[in-house]
Amino acid sequence: MLQFMRRGLGPAVRKRCLSSSTKGTAAKAKSSSGPASRIIGIDLGTTNSAVAYIRDTKDKMSAQIIENDQGQRTTPSVVSYKLDSSGAIEQTLVGTLAKRQQLLNPANTFFATKRLIGRSFDDAEVQRDMQSVPFKITRGEAGSDHGVYLQVGSSLRKTPAEVGAAVLSYLRTCAEEYLGETVGKAVVTVPAYFNDSQRQATKDAGRLAGLDVLRVVNEPTAAALSFGLGDGSKKNGLLAVYDLGGGTFDISILDIEDGVFEVRATNGDTHLGGEDFDRVVVAHLLERFVEQNPAAGFTVESLAADRALMQRVRDAAEQVKIRLSHVHEATVDIPFLVGSAHLHVELREAELDAMTEHLIERTLGPVRKALRDADVEAADVDEVILVGGMTRMPRIRAVVEAEFGRKPNTSVNPDETVALGAAIQGGVISGEIRDVLLLDVTPLTLGIETMGGAFAPLIARNTTVPVRKTEIFSTGVDGQTGVEIKVYQGERGLVRENQLIGEFQLAGVPPMPKGVPQIAVTFDIDADGIINVSASERSSGRAQSITVVASRNLTEEEIGKLVREAAENRDADNAVRQRLELITKADIMVSDTEGAFEKHKALLAEDDQYGEVLNELQALRAMIDTFKREPEDAKLDVNVIKRSTDALQNKAFKLFQRVTASKQQAAAAAKQTKATEQTEQTDKTKQQTK
Repeated sequence: MLQFMRRGLGPAVRKRCLSSSTKGTAAKAKSSSGPASRIIGIDLGTTNSAVAYIRDTKDKMSAQIIENDQGQRTTPSVVSYKLDSSGAIEQTLVGTLAKRQQLLNPANTFFATKRLIGRSFDDAEVQRDMQSVPFKITRGEAGSDHGVYLQVGSSLRKTPAEVGAAVLSYLRTCAEEYLGETVGKAVVTVPAYFNDSQRQATKDAGRLAGLDVLRVVNEPTAAALSFGLGDGSKKNGLLAVYDLGGGTFDISILDIEDGVFEVRATNGDTHLGGEDFDRVVVAHLLERFVEQNPAAGFTVESLAADRALMQRVRDAAEQVKIRLSHVHEATVDIPFLVGSAHLHVELREAELDAMTEHLIERTLGPVRKALRDADVEAADVDEVILVGGMTRMPRIRAVVEAEFGRKPNTSVNPDETVALGAAIQGGVISGEIRDVLLLDVTPLTLGIETMGGAFAPLIARNTTVPVRKTEIFSTGVDGQTGVEIKVYQGERGLVRENQLIGEFQLAGVPPMPKGVPQIAVTFDIDADGIINVSASERSSGRAQSITVVASRNLTEEEIGKLVREAAENRDADNAVRQRLELITKADIMVSDTEGAFEKHKALLAEDDQYGEVLNELQALRAMIDTFKREPEDAKLDVNVIKRSTDALQNKAFKLFQRVTASKQQAAAAAKQTKATEQTEQTDKTKQQTK
């Protein structure tokens, strides 16, 4: 791997600004007298989706949900493909009609695919989902941009983005029929902890649906927009948005003041939601069914292998979970589940609370981390709003109340508020809503790898986006003509503990001594949270860039592990980083000394101490090279290298002083001798003339 290091010569260039699109939005909001074009807002949810628009009345602007063609305000995020006799897709059903096909056509009816979008097939979440869904999940081809495919029939495949596109296309059609006009622009929401790959895949889904996705907004932020502006008035204060939906959990802390919505911190879990609660209930129902039929020889594993049976149990689990949000006891009855065996289970609210308590507790870690990152206490929060269908669960509301010390605000509709917020952001972009500015944040620290495997952060987590930042680095090897830029996200001091999300080569760097080239690395994060990384060598103008698309998303275990281990290992990481920085400085000093010794070898060799200093220089070079090969070897004391470097630098300086002084004395003596000879010659010439 090519060596690359943070340049220590001169100050780094640091710049933060709003993107041109955001600045243009602010200007348009102040100057436009009317909307440029209709922009709808879409909440593309795991379980349900919704679409909204800005309605202009005489009194005020307000966001309104658009009902679908079934008269429903939300649409199940379910897509079913009906095949003809040849195996080709004959009809695509979306929403309620598709959901009715889950029992009849389970293998070709897809739900909760948002949990798969933008992911790698090898992700732990994908592997876990494969064991519980009735449809088949397959691996993408080598070199494909899509890590996950969904099998349709025997020969067709769809990506999760294509399934999402079917839902978006349906919502777009509903909006066009309701509004009586063509709709081609949208704001689409995503979980705050979606990474670049998932955000890009969501935008791809929009394009496949014929929509120009102008902005990707984090779901909690959209909910805050809806809460802060939904009734036409402007609210101020510190707001916590607790968003537990069908597949993801997010928590965001926002500061709202005079139309400025600034996200102070965000955290979450991209694989925690109602689907996980359903699975717990499904497992409970299957276990009870086995207990109720001991003579039949059923096992949970054998039952789980029956797709049609599992779909019936899954539907019953979802329904009983919903009912227990309103009553204290409910009954599950599934007649003839297997042959003549029936399932009859009475489930109490307290039982559901107990069996899902571990899932509820998992939301509290991100909540506390977001509060710490925002540098506020729970008591400082003025309002807590609940978003997502799972927040109707009484136990969840009680836990949130206990955590914040105040009753959460339940005035917003948890199923609709995100779509309403997306529509409001669309209104800001179009100019229908004025004097509103949304400042969101990036959820994880971003940086690059430098020499020795150190992580050089450029943009800290919870930095407001859009943001642009440049820092200057240099080469770590003499004559190096290219550098490898590896982009990581994470909170640890060493890249091996963080997540690689992209890499590229900058070639054509003029060969120069290490530490001399000035390589500017720029991170540019747009309003959608999409990362662009570029690098350029200033003397040659050589440049290269990439749009980062993560190879895989972080699992919820990895996210939690990142945060915990960053705190637990901060001292150790800092120690290693300091060792690397010291060795880098020593390496540069030794390289400069070696170059000077080689250039003035003949002159220096005349000094009696030259041999001693040269031996020390060679020994120090050997120590540095050993350290660079094994930078974390505890037996290698970097302080010894530092002391040796300081001592060598002093001796080399004195050696050059002596040699320089000797050279100057010799030059002066030669000059004096020449002057004397010239004087003598002049006197002799005068005598001869006389």
